[in-house]
Amino acid sequence: MKLYTFDPAPNPMRLGLFMQHKGISLETEQIDLMKAQHMRDEYRAIVPAMTVPALVLDDGTLLDEVIGICVYLEEKFPQKPLLGTNATERAQVISWDHNLFLTILLAIAEAFRNENPVFENRALPGQVPISQIPALAERGRFRLGEAWKAMDKVVAERDWLVGDTPTLADIDMVTCENFSGWIDARPDPALENLHRYLARARDELGVG
Repeated sequence: MKLYTFDPAPNPMRLGLFMQHKGISLETEQIDLMKAQHMRDEYRAIVPAMTVPALVLDDGTLLDEVIGICVYLEEKFPQKPLLGTNATERAQVISWDHNLFLTILLAIAEAFRNENPVFENRALPGQVPISQIPALAERGRFRLGEAWKAMDKVVAERDWLVGDTPTLADIDMVTCENFSGWIDARPDPALENLHRYLARARDELGVG
């Protein structure tokens, strides 16, 4: 197997923390998004979507979505389960993964990609040029602020989003908080429940 990734970016960070917690080591090549290496013909020939992370299996199968890669690696490396320990927990983890992607990660990305000059005509990932829309950046920041408030209420009543130990859902929350720093929109200090939860999750997951 070979992993193509760019460690500082949010989706690679999600996968990186997943692998780190489970002790998984793979042959890896860094694809520097800031140098547009993902848009080079050589990479496009391997990953047509021009995104990271992407995992190429030994039989040539391409997995280019984080959740798909995590499901595959969880099956191959079941120790320290991060997708739940039973059918109910697995369903809850996947549900949280989807929820956080839609409500928080995409809100941050909406702001980041629509106001950063580096992403001119690249407001969305993929092969088709997409123009930036400044109003979407403003909307993304508003959505994010509301999402932080909602999560503060959720974590007031639990240590982890699912079950009694960290899961991919908690990895996603830590990643989202880190990514929000890219647009200077971290959670308000007044959201004390959320900050206590994030500190606990960062400590458990070994995030500095």
